[in-house]
Amino acid sequence: MDQAHLVETLAGGRPPVPRTYSGLNGRGLWTLYVREVRRFWKVGMQTLAAPVVTTLLYMLVFVVAMQGVRPPIHGVGFAEFVAPGLIMMAILNNAFANSSSSLIQAKIMGTATDFLTPPLSPLELTLGFTLGAATRGVLVGFVTAVCVAPFAALSFQHIWAIVLFGAGASLVMGLVGVLAGLWSEKFDHLAAVQNFVVMPMTFLSGTFYSVDRLPEPFATLSHFNPFFYLIDGYRYGFVGASDGDVRIGAALIVVLTLIMGFAAYEVFRRGWRLKT
Repeated sequence: MDQAHLVETLAGGRPPVPRTYSGLNGRGLWTLYVREVRRFWKVGMQTLAAPVVTTLLYMLVFVVAMQGVRPPIHGVGFAEFVAPGLIMMAILNNAFANSSSSLIQAKIMGTATDFLTPPLSPLELTLGFTLGAATRGVLVGFVTAVCVAPFAALSFQHIWAIVLFGAGASLVMGLVGVLAGLWSEKFDHLAAVQNFVVMPMTFLSGTFYSVDRLPEPFATLSHFNPFFYLIDGYRYGFVGASDGDVRIGAALIVVLTLIMGFAAYEVFRRGWRLKT
């Protein structure tokens, strides 16, 4: 509603008619996305620099301290094998942390009305929070890769796999973070998901080792861990070899994105633990 129409409406004693949107509210979606990006950008030392320091510490412990002890894996040195897994681990954790922390803080601080009051549909809310989380995941992955490069001779065997699994993992974990943030009623609940679900699945997915070298039944059980396919496919883009089927990993990304996206949409639509 323009200013002239608003003045005319108020002068006539009639309340203004809310603006209606046909189709996608592009401006509202963009505003929510920018809000999510600015939210983590303001504390860049915590959201971008801290994951890099953590990854470099892992490189120091598992690579420098064990240099010459571990044999090559898939024809590449141990540093070149571990580095992609560490980068993906940073992507997974930070994409999850962005959307989950944003929603739990909004619920606890009572600022959820900031995105519930505007004319944003459940689909637009899902896209806004997920894309903001994915952006943080991709940025953290890029910065981490740049900082890790001096310690590992990273090569780029399959660019498409690096892009697909890096961006796909960010989207999947952004959606998981949305669901965790909406489900959690306090920070302890969110910490439980991070410490007892996300972190163990990340560490037990072949980040620091080849799952083919595990004894049975652990080698077989590892193939039921979805994080295994995300890390394995991402590593395939760098070293050109994988422990699993990269096609299964690519299909898994599509399936998980659709399932998690629909679940997040339904939770926003119903307002579960958000409007009550």
